[in-house]
Amino acid sequence: MILIAYDGSDDAKAAVQHIAELVPGQPAVVVTVWEQYLQLLTRYPATSLLAAEDSEQIDNASRTQAESSAEEGAALARSHGLEATGHAVAVRDSIADTLLAEADRVNAGAIVVGSRGLGGLGSLLLGSVSHALLQRADRAVVIVPSPKVAAKRNEKRQSREPDA
Repeated sequence: MILIAYDGSDDAKAAVQHIAELVPGQPAVVVTVWEQYLQLLTRYPATSLLAAEDSEQIDNASRTQAESSAEEGAALARSHGLEATGHAVAVRDSIADTLLAEADRVNAGAIVVGSRGLGGLGSLLLGSVSHALLQRADRAVVIVPSPKVAAKRNEKRQSREPDA
C-alpha cells in the first residue's frame, strides 16, 4: 500500500503521476488533510472573524472539500493505473504527523508527497511537510517535484556546470 498526500496542487498531481509510473497497478490511498476551525483559531487567533457557533458548519464544509479533493486525487491515480481510494483526514499535531499516523493506519510501505520547491527561508518560515516526513518517517518517503519545480532546478544546476 502506498499513501499519497494530495492537496490538488500541481506538485501533488505530479507526485501521483510519477509514483504511478514507478509502481503501476499498486494499491494506494490518496489522503487530503484538513484542519478543524477551532484548531485553526488556536494557531491564528487574530483571524477569529466568525463566531464559534459557526465552527461546525465550517468544519463540515472543510471536510467535504477535503473529501472531494481526496477523491479527485484518487481518480487521477486510477487514471494512471493505480488501485486508489481517497480519504480525508483531520490534521492532528501537524500535517506530517497526520500523514505518518495515517500511513500506520493503512500499513503503507511508502509515503509520497509533492515538493513545493521551497528553499531556505521559505521552507523555514512556512515549514516543510516533506522535510518533516524525512526526519520522522519509519518507512520510505518519495518526494516528487512538479515539472515546473524540476525545470527550475535543472536550469539552476545547468547554469552552475562548467562548459565541457
